[in-house]
Amino acid sequence: MKFFVDTADVKDIRELNESGLLDGVTTNPSLIKKSGRDFLEVVAEIAAIVDGPVSAETVALDFETMLKEGRKLAAIADNIAVKVPLTMDGLKTCKALRNDGVMVNVTLCFSANQALLAAKAGASFISPFVGRHDDVGFDGMDLIEDIRVIYDNYGFDTEILVASIRHPVHVLESARIGADVATMPADVIRKLANHPLTDKGLAGFLKDWETTGQSIL
Repeated sequence: MKFFVDTADVKDIRELNESGLLDGVTTNPSLIKKSGRDFLEVVAEIAAIVDGPVSAETVALDFETMLKEGRKLAAIADNIAVKVPLTMDGLKTCKALRNDGVMVNVTLCFSANQALLAAKAGASFISPFVGRHDDVGFDGMDLIEDIRVIYDNYGFDTEILVASIRHPVHVLESARIGADVATMPADVIRKLANHPLTDKGLAGFLKDWETTGQSIL
């Protein structure tokens, strides 16, 4: 499974990229607003840090403007994946950008039927939002499983990019189902390494090592 970090915080991106755990980055207008920085500037900086896909989102709702925005974003760097919403105009934009050879991430997916449409439009990634799905009383993992089955049935190349991840259990369940990518806040990636028995074992090893009076260096 690929790990993307869902942020526009360059410091977090650099740190995770240096760890070797990062395969890409996703951003959205809300994350850009939180960063307080110029949109195009921060997208260019992020794209220069990571080798993998960097999702940058269009904000227009009509096809013509969305396509212009998408082409402008794609021109920033070769690893830009243009994010478009799962609307009819968004799907039309997806098809046009894919014909240009541009990666496209179709976002705000909440049903398997929507995911099927995105795959038929040639989407590079489909972003089902599991956390938001859970918030309104549905099981987000059921959605991921449905999409996985449908994509496997027909051999679609579109990668399932699980979004709106809230906690490590979402990551585990996505991996069990066979999702291609999990995008999550930096703190969730770090939490994946945490376990109380790891901490307890490490403390015991260090205590015993101190009693030997030895040094590796």
